[in-house]
Amino acid sequence: MKKKLVILTGAGISAESGIKTFRDAGGLWEGQSVMDVATPEGWHKNPKLVLDFYNQRRQQLHEVQPNLGHKTLAELENDFEVFIITQNVDNLHEKAGSSNVLHLHGELLKVRSSLNTNYILDWEKDLNFGDLDNNGNQLRPHIVWFGEEVPVLEEAIEITQIADILVVIGTSLQVYPAAGLIEFANPEIPVFYIDPKPAKIPNLRNPLEIIPMNATQGVLVLKQMLSNLI
Repeated sequence: MKKKLVILTGAGISAESGIKTFRDAGGLWEGQSVMDVATPEGWHKNPKLVLDFYNQRRQQLHEVQPNLGHKTLAELENDFEVFIITQNVDNLHEKAGSSNVLHLHGELLKVRSSLNTNYILDWEKDLNFGDLDNNGNQLRPHIVWFGEEVPVLEEAIEITQIADILVVIGTSLQVYPAAGLIEFANPEIPVFYIDPKPAKIPNLRNPLEIIPMNATQGVLVLKQMLSNLI
């Protein structure tokens, strides 16, 4: 039976494909204040601005490709039962071939009803003001904004609890509740942390291996290390 390998990925792995992150620019995301485009308040204040912002992000997503980090993680499915829990809203893990991806913060290529959180549609084109659900409510990006609950958090916790090996890649471990997932891992399993500027992990009881590299380099090192744990 293959060991269960749970991988938590953050913005660092997508950044190497050319997707910018707001944490690189002091609260700005592609030139916009995060409060204006990634909060319920921003949506209510100026929904057209928010729609335009995510339309641009969606268009950008069609122009970028998975990098070596994404592809190497997909290859790990040959030797492990791999679960990817990502904070990223892009589809690069899926495009690289990973078959089991859980998106904590939503997905750019989906939209949902502004009133019914269970009404979710696949959506690859622009989303415009006047695009409605089946009850006449405006559709909005399927993104978990700051201040909103993470709908799949319980599922993410359950996956983390069954891990035989836990890997953290390209995240500052500052955004909760995602950062708290590591606390649900069995304290006896190994944890690998890939980041060029690794943060301190408070109260970690697990054996920890830090790989202070960017994602594309670090995942190759990880793959070699994991070969001893198959």
